[in-house]
Amino acid sequence: MFDWIQIEWQTMSKPALQIGLTYVLTAIIGWQREHEEHNAGVRTFPIVGMATCGYLLVLGPVTDGAAQSRVMQGVITGIGFLGGGAILKDGLSVRGTATAASIWNACVIGSAVAMNHYGIAVVLTFLNLFTLRALLPIKMKLDGTNDQGVGGL
Repeated sequence: MFDWIQIEWQTMSKPALQIGLTYVLTAIIGWQREHEEHNAGVRTFPIVGMATCGYLLVLGPVTDGAAQSRVMQGVITGIGFLGGGAILKDGLSVRGTATAASIWNACVIGSAVAMNHYGIAVVLTFLNLFTLRALLPIKMKLDGTNDQGVGGL
């Protein structure tokens, strides 16, 4: 009677886990951005990652690389537009470029997970966090400010 539920779960379990992994990895980056009081954060990053992962997962097992490429081109264009919205210019000062780049990276994390490249997704997450946090003191020194991340990135 409920055989369709079992069949549906079997076909959905891997994609559900992939979307969940994407959510966790990108939420970590979003939390860091939110913690640093940037305009995109704990809500934006997981949604970007999940949406990108979802776009690729709905293609199913693709043997046509051209179809997958067209989907990726559309996603990349859309993410570029979204990231552009995170960049703010105030006089001679430009803010939000690291957040915009991190949004782009969240897209790649979602893509990597959807394409079963979990190691790439984890490395991208780690390197994104490392760049935002560990390199912040170097950036502040180069900028000649003592601002610990609020607004400058």
